[in-house]
Amino acid sequence: MVTVTIPKKEYEELVEKRVKYEWLKQIIEGNTFASPPIKNANEVLAAFKSTKKYSRAFLESLKVGLKRSSYFRI
Repeated sequence: MVTVTIPKKEYEELVEKRVKYEWLKQIIEGNTFASPPIKNANEVLAAFKSTKKYSRAFLESLKVGLKRSSYFRI
């Protein structure tokens, strides 16, 4: 086995690039343009609310956007 020594900063940059590459690879391999599996806007809103990670303003904005969408039903 051969040991290679590189500076910590260079190692961290390589790790960061690897993570970004893997993320991009997943996006490209996935079906980005597939329709969402749920058509009911209320179910989508409930799922977002249940995480308790989103502000009331965001959830209201999401509701307006889903209402405008021709794909989702309320």
